[in-house]
Amino acid sequence: MKTSNFDKHPQVSINGHTCIAGWKRIADCLQVEVEKIYPDRLVICIECYHGVYTKEIATNLKLYFPSALLIDAASAMRAENEINKMIYPFVTDDPVFGYMAPLNLIDFFDSDKISSLQKKIHAIEKGVVIVYGHGASLVSPLPVLLIYADMPRWEIQLRFRNDSVCNLGANNASAEFSYQYKRSFFVDWRVCDRHKKTLMDSWDYILDTTIKEQPKMISGMAFKAAVDEVVNRPFRLVPFFDPGPWGGQWLKEVCDLDRKQQNFAWGFDCVPEENSLLFGFGEKLFETPAINVVFARPEKLLGKKVYDAFGAEFPIRFDFLDTMDGGNLSLQVHPLKEYIREKFGMAYT
Repeated sequence: MKTSNFDKHPQVSINGHTCIAGWKRIADCLQVEVEKIYPDRLVICIECYHGVYTKEIATNLKLYFPSALLIDAASAMRAENEINKMIYPFVTDDPVFGYMAPLNLIDFFDSDKISSLQKKIHAIEKGVVIVYGHGASLVSPLPVLLIYADMPRWEIQLRFRNDSVCNLGANNASAEFSYQYKRSFFVDWRVCDRHKKTLMDSWDYILDTTIKEQPKMISGMAFKAAVDEVVNRPFRLVPFFDPGPWGGQWLKEVCDLDRKQQNFAWGFDCVPEENSLLFGFGEKLFETPAINVVFARPEKLLGKKVYDAFGAEFPIRFDFLDTMDGGNLSLQVHPLKEYIREKFGMAYT
C-alpha cells in the first residue's frame, strides 16, 4: 500500500529556549518566580483566549497553590442578557451573515464588578493572588507576572461540537454549532484578538492549552525568538481537515487521513486565522495560533505593500477542496473589496 508523504505535523525548530510540559512542572516554574520576587502581596494574571478551559486552570491552581487567593475574572462580566443585546447588531438574525464587531473586551465587563474585585485584591496585605480567565488582565492590569493562555480557533470549533465551551460571556454550550461559530467569527474572536495584541509585548509566559490536561509553557522571550525565526524562513502551518456535503475521497489517500470518515471536503493548509503553528523546543512541541505571527510581525511577514493595504491580516488562504467521488461543489460568490467592507466590515474578500 502506498504511504503518503504529506506532513500533517510540520514544525519550526527553535534553539536556545525551553518548553515546560505538564501542570506540575509549570507550577514549579512559577513557584521559582514567586520566590524570586515575592513582596508582601504578589499578583499573577492568567489571561485566557476564548475557548480555553478555565475550570481546568482553576483546578490545577488550587492543587499547586493551595494558599493563594484565586479570582475568576469572568465573575465581573455583564449579565448575559446585556451582552446579547450589545452584540445583536453584529450577529443579527441571519443564519450566516453578520458584521465584524468593533467591540473591545472591556465592553463585556461591568465596571462596578471590576472595581469590587480590585478592592478584594488590594485588601490582601500578604500572599499570592492569582486572577485567571477571560478578562483577567482587565481586573489586574499591572500584575507581577502576566501569563497568556492561548487557543487556536480550529480547536475551539471542535470544542463547540462536543458542547464543552460557550461563547464569550454566554452560557450556551449546547447551542447550535452554526450559531456559536458565527458569533465567534463576527464578535468573540475579534474582541479577543484586539485584546491579545495589546498584551503581546508584555507576556512573561505563554500557555499552550490546546490538548486538555496537557499544557505547555514557554517564556515571552522564547515566543519572540520563535516568531523572529518563522518570518525569516519558509514555514508551513498545521493542516486540518473537515467533511462536508460535497466532500470526496481524494484527500484520504493523498494526505493519509482517517479512511473511516465519510468524506473530507476541505483541507485547510494555510489559513493563519484558524490553523496552528508548531514550535519545536527539543523533543517538545508547542502549539500556537498561527495568527500570532501575523499580529507580532505583520510588516515583516506580509511586506509593506500588503501590510499597508490590509493591516495585520493575512489576505490569502490555501485550501484543498475535494469533490472526487463526492458531490457538487457549492456555489461561492466573492464580492468586491468595497462591498465586503461596507456590508460585513471585513478588510478583504
